[in-house]
Amino acid sequence: MFLVSTRNFPPEFGGIQNLIEGLSNSLLTHGPVKVFADEHEHAESYDQNSKLDIERISGFKIFRKYRKANLIKEFVELNELRAVFFDHWKSIENISIESLKKTKSFCLIHSKEINHPVGSSLNKRFAKALSKADYIIANSKFTKELAIKSGIKVKNIKIINPGCNYPIPVNDEANKFAAKMYGEGSPKLITVSRLDARKGHQNILMTIKNLLPKYPNLKYISIGDGDERKNLVKLKKELNLNKEVELIFKASEQEKVALLSHSDVFVMPSVIYKKSVEGFGITYIEAASYGKPSIGGIYGGEQDAIKNGQTGYLCDGNDLNTLYETLLKTFKNDHYKNLGTNAFEFSKNFSWNKIIKKYIELI
Repeated sequence: MFLVSTRNFPPEFGGIQNLIEGLSNSLLTHGPVKVFADEHEHAESYDQNSKLDIERISGFKIFRKYRKANLIKEFVELNELRAVFFDHWKSIENISIESLKKTKSFCLIHSKEINHPVGSSLNKRFAKALSKADYIIANSKFTKELAIKSGIKVKNIKIINPGCNYPIPVNDEANKFAAKMYGEGSPKLITVSRLDARKGHQNILMTIKNLLPKYPNLKYISIGDGDERKNLVKLKKELNLNKEVELIFKASEQEKVALLSHSDVFVMPSVIYKKSVEGFGITYIEAASYGKPSIGGIYGGEQDAIKNGQTGYLCDGNDLNTLYETLLKTFKNDHYKNLGTNAFEFSKNFSWNKIIKKYIELI
């Protein structure tokens, strides 16, 4: 039996949420899985349709973490567990070392949450919390190096990239929706991510404006919502991109994968914003699973998700000219089709069937 303790879990949207969901479901092939997750307003329907044994922890945040710690302690004492998995250092912070002695423990790290100056209070907190885990799982080479620079012992860190459950079949209704949204657009670009400053949406819009003289039928679709929503709506209007750009703030899973499968290129040239940086970028792999190449940034863990020049390109998302030239290179002579073929083959390395074996081998 396995136990998963998480602050990030569906139906909440996000990369870590998808990662923990994929990990939990993949563990089911090796034994029963209990999940302690934070309450969510739409959780009831999700939990009823899940094969996982999910227990939601409600209440004020400051008390919730202690309640969850007590529940974990009791669960570990009463059950024979093969391993316990924590999605974040804050999920293991209030767990006593004694509570973890009976089983193997894993704590996942993603990048942003450990990017604090050495010696700072947060640095000391996460270093102490992570020291309780038998294994610290970094999502990329970049995140591992960040952890080492932060004072984490290298022998405890293992790199296991996130898994991907895609591609999934697309139904007829979703295919019709995607065809309508793209219309006669060519080339067709897409981004699937939260609307965060570091994801590079503003520079994408400005680059699209610059590309229109060469590609007047270009179509760009963004799926996701977040803090940058108002800024992007305003910029789209200022650049007069009402026909070329669609900002979709909410989409079903079928609509999302249909739009991915109908696109030509996935673009998300992430940058460093304050302390936030792309730790890996599972959406690059999701796009690759549909045979789509990606344009990613150079500052984080994208190098694990994109093979530069083979499955897409890495470029400086802060530099509009570089992004412009990279997209031109991708479009030239339909080069994106060859890149997409390579991307599809590369994506097979990230199937959860393969990724979960790396965890099981450590138990």
